[in-house]
Amino acid sequence: MDKKERFTAVAKFLGKYASHQMGCGVHTSRVVRNTKRLSESFDIDVAVSLFQRTLTISVYDHEANRVHSELVEIQHQPILFIHNASLSALSWEALDNHLTLDEVKKKYDEALAAPLLHPLFILILASLANLSFCKLFGGDIVAMIIVFVATASGFYLKQCMTRWHCNNHLTFIASAFTASFIAASSFFLDTTSEIAMATSVLFLIPGVPLVNGVIDIIEGYTLIGVTRLINCALMILCIAVGLGGTLMIFQNSLF
Repeated sequence: MDKKERFTAVAKFLGKYASHQMGCGVHTSRVVRNTKRLSESFDIDVAVSLFQRTLTISVYDHEANRVHSELVEIQHQPILFIHNASLSALSWEALDNHLTLDEVKKKYDEALAAPLLHPLFILILASLANLSFCKLFGGDIVAMIIVFVATASGFYLKQCMTRWHCNNHLTFIASAFTASFIAASSFFLDTTSEIAMATSVLFLIPGVPLVNGVIDIIEGYTLIGVTRLINCALMILCIAVGLGGTLMIFQNSLF
């Protein structure tokens, strides 16, 4: 391919590379560093402009005094740490071994095709984590069992609604309501019901987006950092709505 086609191909690939990282939970400065490191392996200067829903990749051809830009929509998806690590490692491998664009594309496809943890395994781990929080906060064995079942039910609903591409805020409300509704069975048992209720929805707390938002603000990406924190606040509000719905139903059992 000629030089213009090469610059266009590099810009398109870098846009896809950066948008996938943004979509699966990488903070902004790391996306920029990885993308620029990868462009350096191709001996090409690049500028990256990032927003919550879109990003722009600008590739500079100094000899022709020309800039090629690609506007890419960010497709948000579940947090995938394995993709974060593998794509970051790919940028270092490309720089150290001077990989060609075709070689990098092949390794990129291999990284995304790598097998992920089974959803059932993740569900069990999340349920055990909430069970542990219940114990940590002083819950007894009955409350721990209730929290495990409640978390498993709410998490399964969240997985299903995500797979069905339901609205994210509606997913959080429904999942919080389901988990807390099942945890409300503790009101009718001689157990630490208040701890069971409080810990049943902890699996929904958006920890990674919260951390990413703070990191973005600290590192100077204020606009996208504030946007992430606003989205986190909306998610937490949705959790409160779902939990509040359960408390309204069982308000006579609270006293």
